[in-house]
Amino acid sequence: MYQPLSVVDPEVADAISRETRRQHETLELIASENFVSEAVLEAAGSVLTNKYAEGYPGRRYYGGCEFVDRVESLTQERAKKLFGAEHVNAQPHSGTQANIAVYMAVCKPGDTILGMSLAHGGHLTHGHPLNFSGKMFHVESYGVSPETERIDYGEMARLAEQHKPRLIVCGASAYPRTIDFPRIGEIARSVGAVSMADIAHIAGLIAAGLHPSPFPHMDFVTTTTHKTLRGPRAGLIMCKEAFAKDLDRAVFPGTQGGPLAHIIAAKAVCLKQALHPDFAQYQRQIVENARTLASTLLSEGLRLVSGGTDNHLMLVDVFSRGVTGKEAEQALEKANITVNKNAIPFDKNPPMVASGIRVGTPAVTSRDMKEPEMELIGRFIGRVLQAPADADTHREVRQSVLDLTRRFPLYAGRRAAAV
Repeated sequence: MYQPLSVVDPEVADAISRETRRQHETLELIASENFVSEAVLEAAGSVLTNKYAEGYPGRRYYGGCEFVDRVESLTQERAKKLFGAEHVNAQPHSGTQANIAVYMAVCKPGDTILGMSLAHGGHLTHGHPLNFSGKMFHVESYGVSPETERIDYGEMARLAEQHKPRLIVCGASAYPRTIDFPRIGEIARSVGAVSMADIAHIAGLIAAGLHPSPFPHMDFVTTTTHKTLRGPRAGLIMCKEAFAKDLDRAVFPGTQGGPLAHIIAAKAVCLKQALHPDFAQYQRQIVENARTLASTLLSEGLRLVSGGTDNHLMLVDVFSRGVTGKEAEQALEKANITVNKNAIPFDKNPPMVASGIRVGTPAVTSRDMKEPEMELIGRFIGRVLQAPADADTHREVRQSVLDLTRRFPLYAGRRAAAV
């Protein structure tokens, strides 16, 4: 029982070792990924994984929960302080489950929801027909203007007035501009709709005051904790006190059973770290890095959707250079640069091919890279995309990437030693 992983399961141990090396030697530019702290890793791998704790602090269905109660209460208190929320549910296992719970708290099957189209930067859970949200509810979608490639709030207001949705959802997985939460809240109130902001991508920026807050304009706010918040892979829900009871019932017993106490502990740790002044500086550097990277990509002759970025990510239209998103992703991966193919607004290519790539700066910023490194990375990307099929280019850029990642190591302690 107490043998190390390398003895118990060498195949899994080998896969983890190889992934550790990959993370050390790769420029991670996927906008939804980040590197957690050693403290978050320690909490996530703690003995709290052994504990069942159905229910809520002080109201559990199992005995022996005094310590997990304390951990969950700390998570709630810290999220309230960080975001200014009235009520927090810390139990969702993911952002998707957080969104499911909100829908179940305020909607009935067949109700109308108004969400941002996935094709224009929204998320699967905002009404895609293959997702639970699109199957359980009647969905109307808003998007971006073809002229500006920014959210068309006029269209949103017209659709809201026409369809009278029960719920209006805002937030995005691939939108590089500031979201106008006050305006969306006003649109929702004007038609009697409940409002929800999914801030999974921009939660860290909001916590640091670098993006306007959805509070008090939104009734519900959902987020993941593993993107700009730099925590474990998990979700959180915040809401106005008036919705607290319905929300908690929708999470448990409505859509989940036992919470993951070890992951809730890791959420508590990341929220404590986010309350430290250093975190705000980290978020400022994310934004500055994104601006510098965007500017460099533009200087490399690449087109950016909406012309640039206000946050941590950008969408690069590679198809205007005759390269599909899939081809660009694969070429950059051969050079040890990880991005993801992504549809761009009004894309003519299918999603698994796509015309763009999504590029973000949270993970490279966690390695303490700054503007000079972003200029280097932008030139690396430009060079690969000029000759996406050229093996010599892949090899030369890969060597440059390895030189850069060695200068900015991950986990300088025991995990670095394992590489």
